[in-house]
Amino acid sequence: MSRATPLRTDVAIIGGGIVGASAALALRRLGHGVVLLERDLCGSRSSGVNYGGVRRQGRLPVQLPLAQRAHQIWARLPELLGIDGEYRRTGHFKIARSAVDMAALEAYAELSRDFDLGLQLLSAAQVRERCDWLGGVAVGGSLCPDDGQANPRLVSPAFARAAARAGAQVLEHHPVHEVAHDGERFHLRAGPGLELQAPVLLNCAGAWAGALATRFGEPVPLTSGHPAMAVTEPLPAFLPWSLGVEGGGIYCRQVASGQLVLGGGHGQPLDDQRTRVTAPVLERLLQQAVALLPPVRHAQLIRTWSGTEGYLPDRQPVLGPSVTTPGLFHGFGFAGAGFQIGPAVGEVLAELVHHGHSRTPIDAFAITRFRSPVPAPQPTTSGVPR
Repeated sequence: MSRATPLRTDVAIIGGGIVGASAALALRRLGHGVVLLERDLCGSRSSGVNYGGVRRQGRLPVQLPLAQRAHQIWARLPELLGIDGEYRRTGHFKIARSAVDMAALEAYAELSRDFDLGLQLLSAAQVRERCDWLGGVAVGGSLCPDDGQANPRLVSPAFARAAARAGAQVLEHHPVHEVAHDGERFHLRAGPGLELQAPVLLNCAGAWAGALATRFGEPVPLTSGHPAMAVTEPLPAFLPWSLGVEGGGIYCRQVASGQLVLGGGHGQPLDDQRTRVTAPVLERLLQQAVALLPPVRHAQLIRTWSGTEGYLPDRQPVLGPSVTTPGLFHGFGFAGAGFQIGPAVGEVLAELVHHGHSRTPIDAFAITRFRSPVPAPQPTTSGVPR
């Protein structure tokens, strides 16, 4: 439906994943008018199809302040969202399969010591004693007892619903067709005829955020990744922790219903919007799962899926203000690890809008670390909705 006059708001947000939705909620709590634009359903992309790990362990020190801030937000999930999202602090255990892996876990424990993650290093004997469900591949490991897991299909959309209850206008099925800046305001065309104006724009478009950054003279080497995921039939409870493997590979967790959620390898993109898990990838995933967890040897898979995530070369996100365009802020490129820190990223973006700075250090995530910005488009009225 077309409008006689453009809709105006304080902040426009492109992208209804956990970052954009949590930013919308935080901005409303600070009193800002917000319109959130999502081309599909909120939380339906990487925020809703990820593994569901809520972990701090394994993150580089530059991300740990964000992760620690998020850790506190996750503890208040029912208060913020009205649901617990199946969030449980079950612990996250990272497995070492060699002496080299174990040395890396020991080095990480020392590197992260100042952040008080409570890491517990387990020897091979301790692993055998505590993990009779684990195959013989482990020579030790590292346990972060207060890390955990949640259901992304519940949590990510719930942030958008909470933002809407707080007064944000959450517009699903509103892809953005055009964005321009006249020197004072952003002008957007979206969905079936919406015209929107706002002095502030948040770029939270996930794997598709690079095009918007480029539009405003800040190209980044953003690429797409496609995680391969699967879930089994319900099994007797045996796995107390969310599991990862040092050096990469399979990851898994068991939910309250007994189903095992598995991830590892890469899906195959069908087009810009759709991905799938191929049979060879699934076969390798199952082989790793059986070697790691003998109790799943005869389990049946009931569903597989993939998605699209944004990756930058250093596996760190872009988070912070544009250096070419006043009022533009970026929050994207979380390399498949944005679910846990997403709520903190949303609060940081809200602080940047409201205060002009954040209490959480984010200098390491500046968009300028990739290349010198090219000149942004000059303010123009041509093609700008009125």
